[in-house]
Amino acid sequence: MEPLKTLRLSLVAVWLITGVVSLFELHGQSADLLKSAGLSNRFWIDTLIWSGAGLDFLLGFALWWAPRKSVYGIAMASMCLMTLIATLLSPSLWLHPLGPLLKNIPIAAMLYVLIRAEKS
Repeated sequence: MEPLKTLRLSLVAVWLITGVVSLFELHGQSADLLKSAGLSNRFWIDTLIWSGAGLDFLLGFALWWAPRKSVYGIAMASMCLMTLIATLLSPSLWLHPLGPLLKNIPIAAMLYVLIRAEKS
């Protein structure tokens, strides 16, 4: 398989699996993370998790079915926005040993490579 396709399909897997895991953990780790950031309203916690998972699914499917520069740019912007929100809610995630936010640096690099490789 060509390297750029491998990068793209890796990102598809990350976003689709993250969406599934977020919903699977709706009342577990996902909710605990938001509660630890100070959110307590069940409606808003569920809304944030469902919205994030929905965005993950949209990005994953868009990268799978319509790989183009604009989709890579939207994925980059979304990832940056989600990273910013997570940083504001729980800055300690940057120090987590498994790197839930740190992983976004290589994801940004992968998206940058895909954007640069794509014809306009």
